[in-house]
Amino acid sequence: MRTPGMRPAGEGGAMTRLGTGIGWRPEIAEDIARLPGIDWVEVVAENVCPGHVPDALLRLRERGTTVVPHGVSLGLGGAERPDPERLSALAERAEALGSPLVTEHIAFVRAGGPLTGSPAIEAGHLLPVPRTRDALDVLCENVAIAQAALPVPLALENIAALISWPGEEMTEGQFLAELVERTGVRLLIDVANLHTNHVNRDEDPAAALDELPTEAIAYVHVAGGVERDGVWHDSHAHPVTQPVLDVLAELCARTTPPGVLLERDEDFPAAEELAGELDAIRAVTTAGVTATDAGPAPKHRPNGNGIPDIDAARERLARAQSALLSALVAGGPVPEGFDRRRLGVQSRALTSKRAGVVAKVAPELPEILGDGYRRAFEGYADGRPMTGATAATRWRSSSICWRPVTSGTRRRGDGSRCGGRSAPDPPRWPRTRWRASRAGPGSC
Repeated sequence: MRTPGMRPAGEGGAMTRLGTGIGWRPEIAEDIARLPGIDWVEVVAENVCPGHVPDALLRLRERGTTVVPHGVSLGLGGAERPDPERLSALAERAEALGSPLVTEHIAFVRAGGPLTGSPAIEAGHLLPVPRTRDALDVLCENVAIAQAALPVPLALENIAALISWPGEEMTEGQFLAELVERTGVRLLIDVANLHTNHVNRDEDPAAALDELPTEAIAYVHVAGGVERDGVWHDSHAHPVTQPVLDVLAELCARTTPPGVLLERDEDFPAAEELAGELDAIRAVTTAGVTATDAGPAPKHRPNGNGIPDIDAARERLARAQSALLSALVAGGPVPEGFDRRRLGVQSRALTSKRAGVVAKVAPELPEILGDGYRRAFEGYADGRPMTGATAATRWRSSSICWRPVTSGTRRRGDGSRCGGRSAPDPPRWPRTRWRASRAGPGSC
């Protein structure tokens, strides 16, 4: 861990040239090993244990393939300061994988707790921060704390959203530009998320790109999604669409990104389809290559802009985020200024994602309940928001080791990743009792 105030070697300097990459997932590990032209991979940080790196990932490293850990649980956009144990865990993974940088998200993932005097609850998802001065001030301090704890540079990703905060004071481009200016942090630009926000929030991707400090871009995400009833769902389970490739082309017309990566998390296609999507991405980046390299390093203003009272900003942000998350997952009232219909869509999406994660780590439940699984889970989840001890607090594919107990016999869930300490049993659920063995943030 570095001394606070120090910056990682190379931060703000030349970007690491990554090339074309793909998100590493165990389900497609063999395909990735055979795909031509894969320069690097990105792995969900919470799904890798430093002492138990999957053999397929180790073989890629031995081949010279760069591996970048991509965190999903820090919640740097939340009101609380970053958890030192989570930061330490992310640092461990960067060192274990020999990574040139680590990445996370501009999002909040939990709310409540000491700042609000209410129970702490988890979203199980990346939620947008308001583009306000309070939120930016808090984010900048959180980023500085993270930078001081990490051995390599940090890059942050713009997220997709179904909902908009009322009373926002900046555009996404302005928000990101000031974040970079004040912290020197790098950016991971997800062009699929820009397209998502175009459909869901009527935000122009080209306008956002015009306002970005393109010299701060560390790499780019490209992913598929699907539109239903006028809402774009950033599913990572569908082919990359032409509108997303068009946003990538807009970005490449402005700069040459150091790396571009294809993300896929569900419904994995055949290797030939993945190769075809990678070829389409390469075609766009090659056509958009600019004549010059990235510009000068972003300015770094470590002391912010004269924040009068960061603790007061944290308290205001905590109340706002807690009210929103309570409405989404705990049946709380809809905060003033939010679109009630969109909050309903987001709430249902959070429950669906939670059900999907539980089904992965405990496949016995869908087998037992059959077609009634989803309906039964929705009834169970209603009024039972997640806390740090419940199933889906690990992301996408869980690193919690769940042991469902049925008919008095213990069985280890197929989705487990790491062993760990015992945690209290969550509430009873139809016909199944749960026992969890949960890895702490820095141990496996």
